Amino acid sequence: MDKEGTSTPPVFPEGGLRGWMSVAACWCIMFNTFGYINAFGIYEAYYKNSFLHAQSDSNIAWIGSLQAFFMFSAGLISGPLMDRYGARVILIPCSALFILSVMLTSLCREYYQFLLAQGVLGGLANGLSYTPALTAVNQHFLRRRPLAMGIASSGSSVAGVIFPLALNRMLNHTSLGFGWSVRIVGFLMLALGVVACATVSSRRRGGETKRPSSERNEQRMFGFFIASAWSHPAYSLQVVGLFLVLWALFFPFFYIPAYAQSIGVDVGLSNDLIAILNASSLFGRLLGGVVANRLGRFNCLAGASAVCGVLILAWLAVDSLAGMVVFSVLFGFFSGTVVGLLTATIAMTAPTPAVIGSYMGMALGVLSLASLTGTPITGAMIARHASYRPAILFTGVSALVGAGTVFAAGLFMPSC
Repeated sequence: MDKEGTSTPPVFPEGGLRGWMSVAACWCIMFNTFGYINAFGIYEAYYKNSFLHAQSDSNIAWIGSLQAFFMFSAGLISGPLMDRYGARVILIPCSALFILSVMLTSLCREYYQFLLAQGVLGGLANGLSYTPALTAVNQHFLRRRPLAMGIASSGSSVAGVIFPLALNRMLNHTSLGFGWSVRIVGFLMLALGVVACATVSSRRRGGETKRPSSERNEQRMFGFFIASAWSHPAYSLQVVGLFLVLWALFFPFFYIPAYAQSIGVDVGLSNDLIAILNASSLFGRLLGGVVANRLGRFNCLAGASAVCGVLILAWLAVDSLAGMVVFSVLFGFFSGTVVGLLTATIAMTAPTPAVIGSYMGMALGVLSLASLTGTPITGAMIARHASYRPAILFTGVSALVGAGTVFAAGLFMPSC
């Protein structure tokens, strides 16, 4: 790999107290960010039956899509800031801002209020926290990076089980009401945010891991961006491939309950499929990190993406509750492997720990467009054709093409 002017390879601690504490911090942030977004299906159903009954399903879905978009795109800002100032300086104010967005959401009643508080403010605060937490882990690990990232990213899987079950119970089976149900969730995330801010650490302190002069010049010339990153096929091809994969990956998370109901599955059981999917995702993230060290990070990422594509195409044949459960378990496992590995492989392409934040921020900025446009495209297909078939074919093929592109990127990094 091109070291861009460095004389010796960077050294990674591969753990230590600070490294594993950063994993714990990232676990908490993943719980609050990616995990919270995984529960949006519960919000969408509740909004449709209460405050926003006059809005279309598509309009309500934009709240969740904006959350996902800003969670990734905010990395364009927070990634380079992480390289310069470290993680804690960013996490403390942004975690507070995120909790504020949750509390404001509990007071909302109109569509524009939910769009601003939950979609825009919540998404931005999530994104400004998400990238620094991931970068901090990647700065402490290289050989053990897939394992560390698998453990850290499992936080979103745990949240993806807890949030849907807890919100469904509080909103629909207690007298708490919407306001206090959301506030209780907010207090839980506040506690985890405090833990994250107290335990996170980065290696950029007092000039440690300084960039070579050529890299610093590029950074000044192009603002927050390192233009030379895009000339490396391992980076640019991977971002293109992951864009196509993420186009497909969010489709089942958003539409499994609706599809299950369309084949006659009970509403309550159809909502439980999201919890099953996220529970299975936990094992995919943990085991994927272990296997990746044996088979190669890019190979595992490409393989898991390809399996997701095949599973989506096989979804066409599912016509029963048993089939939906099997699909949810399998897709959850392999999609969890993808989510657990994608940031680790992006970080592998950075020449030094000091620019991992910038590399990840640029990549996540591009991938944010996939999270923003993927589900609206598939939703338009379903509405136009009154069938899930075109959307399933589109996302399945997209995942397979993306997997092939990621595999091609890995050929330029044979040691990974």
